[in-house]
Amino acid sequence: MFEWDSLFGFGFNLLYLFMVIGTIIVVVLDNRHPVKTIAWILVLLFLPLVGLIFYFFFGQNVRRKRLISKRIYNNIVRRPLHEYWRKPPADFPKKGEALANLFRRMNRSLPYGGNQVKFFTDGAGLLHALLRAIADARHHIHLEYYIIEDDAVGRMVRDSLIDKVKQGVKVRLLYDDVGCWRVAQRFFREMIKAGVEVCPFLEVRFPIFSNKVNYRNHRKVVVIDGAIGFVGGMNLAERYVQGVSWGVWRDTSCMIHGTAVHGLQTVFMMDWFFVTRQEVDAEVYFPRLKPVGDSYVQIVTSKPVGRWRDIMQGYLWAICNAKRYLYIQTPYFMPDEQILTALQTAALSGVDVRIMLPRKSDSRVVQMCSLSFLRDLMEAGVKFYFYGKGFLHAKMMVMDDSLSTVGSANIDFRSFEHNFEVNAFFYDTKSAIRLREAFENDLLDSEFVSSKRWNQRPFWRKVEESILRMLAPLL
Repeated sequence: MFEWDSLFGFGFNLLYLFMVIGTIIVVVLDNRHPVKTIAWILVLLFLPLVGLIFYFFFGQNVRRKRLISKRIYNNIVRRPLHEYWRKPPADFPKKGEALANLFRRMNRSLPYGGNQVKFFTDGAGLLHALLRAIADARHHIHLEYYIIEDDAVGRMVRDSLIDKVKQGVKVRLLYDDVGCWRVAQRFFREMIKAGVEVCPFLEVRFPIFSNKVNYRNHRKVVVIDGAIGFVGGMNLAERYVQGVSWGVWRDTSCMIHGTAVHGLQTVFMMDWFFVTRQEVDAEVYFPRLKPVGDSYVQIVTSKPVGRWRDIMQGYLWAICNAKRYLYIQTPYFMPDEQILTALQTAALSGVDVRIMLPRKSDSRVVQMCSLSFLRDLMEAGVKFYFYGKGFLHAKMMVMDDSLSTVGSANIDFRSFEHNFEVNAFFYDTKSAIRLREAFENDLLDSEFVSSKRWNQRPFWRKVEESILRMLAPLL
């Protein structure tokens, strides 16, 4: 008797084989970085079925696609460009000209002078400043966050926004759909019912948009009346204020007064149009602002589409051009080959390169992968410190008391390749010194990691780190 079960099994195996081979061909033809290509091939070969599903969700390359048309893009940037060229910044620091020009050509971001910047290294201070700025809003409030929790902090901000709508202020809120997966929809419906315009970013609905789960909006941006802006690493949740079970939540964000807020406004306008297809084009969103300080600020974005990896290339320029010192804080450290080589080269040339990581992370897998990179950099002279007072979530870099940056981008493949990110780059000495002092203050709560001690860790830990390192391009 004919064995239909055997025929079905043979057909299924043959179909699966063709699917795997076809997917591998697609990965190879994408011409990605060889390390990333090999990582995906290994996953597809050694994780049957799971590899295909994983690739569908997290592996597809969308970098060649266009987010919005050139016409819409030009419409959105028309007003900030007009305001910028009406009075471009004078006496721009010579040391920063090359990097500013790089961003302007690559990212079309503009360097603004005459700003006042205030940095926050704790959630309570930032929350207080944010709520006060919201309370003082007169025309509009634009917010964009990766995470907004339905907890005491999230509800406090929500209620403040609802109060401003009742006063006639226009409020728009953009949140990441994956970052807020655990938040019940009634939390957002209360705001919508009150008149707040609320929209999720790249809403994931199975199966149609499930492959978009890998491309998330990790930005944290607030713009109030076109004159005050917030950017950095802090989301809206209790843990950013109260800390975690093993200590404080150490983060870095900043509040900007001045024309650089036009850069943040442009970021919000782009993202708002991308998800709603609504053009917000009014002169009142880009008011004429007088100089209020002496900080030079450039708002730079990166995204999983387009030819360039903007923020990563900015980091690369800064590392390669550091002369005296380079300090970095990041919660997740999985540098690609370019950043890894640049850090080694800077340290070998005599630059004081220091990198601070959390001693304990909120993701053990990511932390183990991050630790696998330490030995190669230590051998070149890079100094590592483990922050022990709690969880270090700050994304900050400062060099030579002349250039610094704060934002949402981590030094890892996800931030540089897959996420929508935003960083503020500062070209003035005052901002650099303030952030250097914050780093040096954190050293008091950190432990230096000597290469001798690092090499003495258990063998099984080294094996675990090395295995997980192969997955770094996919995490």
